[in-house]
This record gives sequence, C-alpha cells and structure tokens, in this order.
Amino acid sequence: MRHGRAKDKILESGIGEGGNHYIMKIKVKMIGMDLDGTLLTTKKELTAYTKEVLARAVKQGIIVMPATGRPLRGLTGDLLEFSGFRYAVTANGARVLDIRSGETFYEKLVPKETARKILEIFGHYDALREIYFDGTGYVQEDMLKEVGRYLEEKPMMEYLLRTRIPVPDLWEKLEEEDKGADKVQGLFVSLEERRQALAELEAVPDIEITGALKKNIEVNAGGVNKGRAMVMLGARLGIRREEILAFGDGTNDLKMLKEVGTGVAMENAKDVVKEAADYITASNDEEGVARFIEEYVLI
Repeated sequence: MRHGRAKDKILESGIGEGGNHYIMKIKVKMIGMDLDGTLLTTKKELTAYTKEVLARAVKQGIIVMPATGRPLRGLTGDLLEFSGFRYAVTANGARVLDIRSGETFYEKLVPKETARKILEIFGHYDALREIYFDGTGYVQEDMLKEVGRYLEEKPMMEYLLRTRIPVPDLWEKLEEEDKGADKVQGLFVSLEERRQALAELEAVPDIEITGALKKNIEVNAGGVNKGRAMVMLGARLGIRREEILAFGDGTNDLKMLKEVGTGVAMENAKDVVKEAADYITASNDEEGVARFIEEYVLI
C-alpha cells in the first residue's frame, strides 16, 4: 500500500506481524518550516493541533524551526510564544540565529551598492519597496499607508502593518545604515510590471531572486537560500543533511526543498515547488505540516 503523494519517493505502509498496521517513518533530527502558506493558516494562525504536534517532536529530540522569508521582527505572537522554537532561518536564509539569545550564527547580506541598484529598479514601477536590516523591515511611510494597493489578502496587510517600521525616506535609511541588507523586497500592483522588473534585475550580478507572493519580488545576496542555511546550522549542531526535513509552498522554498534531505510541498504550493518536492502534504489550512509530521515522523 502507498501513502502520501510523491514525485520520486513513496511513503510505504503495510501490515506487520500480528496484523498490525505500520508506516515507514522518516528519520529526522531537524525540521524547518516556511511560515506563510505553510505552517500558518491563511489567517496567519498557528493552530492548537499544530503546536501540539510540534511540541511532541521537540520531546523526541527533534529541532523544529521557522525557515522563512520574514525578518526576525516578523516572528510575532504565537511564533515567539511557542517555547519549542529556539533557532530560526530568516530573510530566506540571509540570517540564521538563536531566538532565545539573539545570537546570529550566520549572515550573508546584499551589499549596499547592490541594494541601491535594486531599489532603483523597483522605483521604475508602482511597487511598495522595503529593505531589511538586522532582522527588521523598513518601508517608505507613504507607501505603507496605501498597503491595500499592493496586497489583496487582509491578513497579509495586517501582518505587514504590525511588523514593519515606516520611514519618511527609504533612501535616507539606506544611507543611515551604511551597510549591507538582509533582503530587499518589492510588492507590485501589476504582474506585468513585476515581469518587467524581473527582466531588469537580470543585469544585476550576484543576487538571488525569489518570491513568496503572486506579485512580489524578493532579492537576496547570491548563494542565499533557506536550505543552505539549514544545512549549515545542522552542521554546527552535528546534524547531517540527510537528517533534515523541510516544508514549503513558494518559489523562495524551491531550493530549500532540494537542498535538505527530505522536501515536502504543501497541497497549495506552486506547481514548480511540488515538482521539486519528495512528498506533498495537505494544505496549510488543513494543517498539512502537523498531519505529515504526526503520521510519518513521530514515533
């Protein structure tokens, strides 16, 4: 009997001695989870069932952690209150840290001049622009007041308003910080302008271009991705690549699912992400992460 939907690998189950049903478990020591569209529901909630399953994983000695495009300041509410999270991969892998101590284990930043060029390109279009420094996202104040023009989902609007710091002039903020950025992001009004911006970005060297939303572009330093960050953290903690499991739904999760030992896409994931995954689980609104972990990981 086969369980789970998969491209290459199949989760096997059967009937053992005495007629008992069994499922082949995936042996992991670290689980990384994208947040929006993956671990969290559409309403940005971490459900009680999901917290209960993650807590059980922690009790079994498994490290569970956010692996997100969000900055550290974006880990709010239930995410910070859940005691099972100690580590976090943020800004698509540009910053890896210990949530409890605040220590940054690894960072790879977009150089200041590159960040300037990216902002210039985004400025050619009707796009809300933001830049992350040291785990905090900064947005042009006048654009943030019109966030409804750039985002269609109310929960995402509310999240952005809660977690971003408005500044009068984003260019002045870049000069004030005078250093590299964790990430630069643009939220576009139209898909056509997003396409045109992507074409312009092709001329910028040594950057990684991804996106988690329909009309956004996320830009990191070259070589940055969540999976590479998780593998590096695993090496620091004595965990092999093969012992790392990750969940995702967006194109900023694509390389993560390929880099780790086992990649799981959500049912609501983009098709290209599903193709890259080893397994496909239920959607984020069906608590797919928790359901997969309970059935195929927990002992």
